[in-house]
Amino acid sequence: MPADLHEKTIRYERLLAAALLKAVPSPIESSHMMSVARDFKTMADSYHKDGLHFMDQNDYVNALASFSYGHAWLDAGAKLGVFDVDDDVLFTI
Repeated sequence: MPADLHEKTIRYERLLAAALLKAVPSPIESSHMMSVARDFKTMADSYHKDGLHFMDQNDYVNALASFSYGHAWLDAGAKLGVFDVDDDVLFTI
């Protein structure tokens, strides 16, 4: 069982890292929605960093949770339309 958790955690980290690169904010620069996009991306990036920290501590349960939460922020932003994404593998679009 631990090997499965380890593999899944690594897979989710890679998915979140790829999604962070592809999540391009789409609102007008001075708009409130651009602020929302930045906040969502900051949250996702913070959860990614937390997950990496947990992996360094061999805490794969919390690492996996962090990567999942981070990806959820990006998915929510994609659904809201604050990220210009066209990848239906990395995002729920």
